[in-house]
Amino acid sequence: MNAKAKAGPRGAAVQALTAVLARGRSLTAALPPALAALGEGRDRAQAQALAYGVLRWYPRLDAILAQLLQRPLRNKDIDVRCALLIGLYEVLYQRTPDHAGVSEAVGLAGRLGKPWARGLVNGVLRSFLREREAIAARADGEAAARLAHPAWLLDALRADWPDRWEAIAAANNEPPPMTLRVNARRDNRDSYLEALTDAGLPARPHPHAPMALTLDEPCPVEALPGFAEGRVSVQDAAAQLAAELLDPQPGERVLDACAAPGGKSAHILERQPELGELVALDVDPDRLTQVEQTLQRLGLVATVRAGDAAEPASWWDGRPFDRILLDAPCSATGVIRRHPDIKVLRRASDIDALVERQRCIIKGVWSLLRPGGILIYATCSVLRRENAAQISDFLRQQADAAHRDIAATWGHAADAGRQVLPGEDGMDGFFYACLQKQ
Repeated sequence: MNAKAKAGPRGAAVQALTAVLARGRSLTAALPPALAALGEGRDRAQAQALAYGVLRWYPRLDAILAQLLQRPLRNKDIDVRCALLIGLYEVLYQRTPDHAGVSEAVGLAGRLGKPWARGLVNGVLRSFLREREAIAARADGEAAARLAHPAWLLDALRADWPDRWEAIAAANNEPPPMTLRVNARRDNRDSYLEALTDAGLPARPHPHAPMALTLDEPCPVEALPGFAEGRVSVQDAAAQLAAELLDPQPGERVLDACAAPGGKSAHILERQPELGELVALDVDPDRLTQVEQTLQRLGLVATVRAGDAAEPASWWDGRPFDRILLDAPCSATGVIRRHPDIKVLRRASDIDALVERQRCIIKGVWSLLRPGGILIYATCSVLRRENAAQISDFLRQQADAAHRDIAATWGHAADAGRQVLPGEDGMDGFFYACLQKQ
C-alpha cells in the first residue's frame, strides 16, 4: 500500500474503498488506516468525503461504469476501478471541473503504481463526458441506479412503505446532520447553545430530544466546547429518544443489553444520576473498550460486562432488572446516510438471520425483567420484519408481555411500536416499542 499512501487523499480513498468493495470491511474500519498517512487537515477531509460519496452513490456509479468498460476489470485491479468510480463521482456530484476530474483520476492511476491504466482511465472518463446525458439516462432507467440503492432493498422499502419508499431512499442519499447531546449532569441545553454560538458554531435545539442540539454545519469533535471534559457527546436525536422512553427512576437496576459503543448507556446515566446500577452488556469484548472510554470521558460509572444477551445463564447474577434497553442488532437500514457502505455490504439474505437473532435476544432478556418492569426494544432499521412484526410475534407468544403505546409527536404509529423514517425532523431511521411485564 506504499504507492497508495503516496497518492494523496484520492489514494487514501482508493485504499478505503478497496477494503470495502474487495474485502467486505466496513467503511468505519477501513478509513482509519487509509487516512493515517495523511495527517490532519484538508487532505484527510477530502479523502473521507470521496470514500463516503462513492459509496453513497455506488449503485448509480456502478451502473454508469458498466456501460463504459468494454470488459470487467480483473479482481487484482480493483484499485483502478475505484479510481474510475472516484473520477465519475467528482464530475457528477462535486464541483470539480470536468477537465480537472479527468486529470486527477489519470494521475491517480499512475500514482497507484499502474501506469498502464492511465490511458484506460482517460478514455473511460472522456467517453462519459462526451455522452453523459445519454449514459446517465440509460442507467437511471433502473430504479436501483436512479435512487442509488440495491434492488433488493428498494423492493423491501416499497413493500413496507408504499407511499414513502422513494422519500426514504432520497433521505438516505443526503449527508446527515451532526447532532449533539448535552450532558445533563454538567450543563443545560441553553447554556451550551450559547457556548457553541460563542465558538462560531451555530446550532438549533431539536424539537423531540430535550438535550439535543443540531449544528448548522458539522465540525471536528475537538472544536466542540468542553468535549474532552465530557460536557457534550455526538449522538443523533433519534438515538437520544431511547433514554427518554426508558425513563429510568432513582434506585432502579437497568440493563443496556447491546451497549457498545456506549452512547445510550451514557445517556441513561446522565439522565438519571441516582440509578441503583446500570449494567452495560455486549457480546463483543473488544467493543466494550469503546463503552469504557465513553463512560470515562463523561465521568460516569457502570458495570461493564461481556456476554450474550440471548444466553443470560453465562453472565447474569440472578438479580432482576427494573428496566431493560434492547437496542437490537439489525440491518441498519435506517442509518444508511451515516453508513453508506450498507448499500454494498448488506444482502437480502442477511435479514432472516437478523430477525432470528433479535427473537432470541428478546426471549433471553425478557426472563431477566421483574414483574411490572419495562423493556424498550429499539432498532435503527426501517424494515417491518425487524420492527413491528417482530414485536407483534413476541406479544403473541409471550403471555406475560403487554404492549404500551408510545405517545409522541415524532414518527409513525405501528401495530406495535413507533417508527421514525430517515430524515424526518433531521433524525435517523429508528424503531421503538415499549413492553411491560405483567
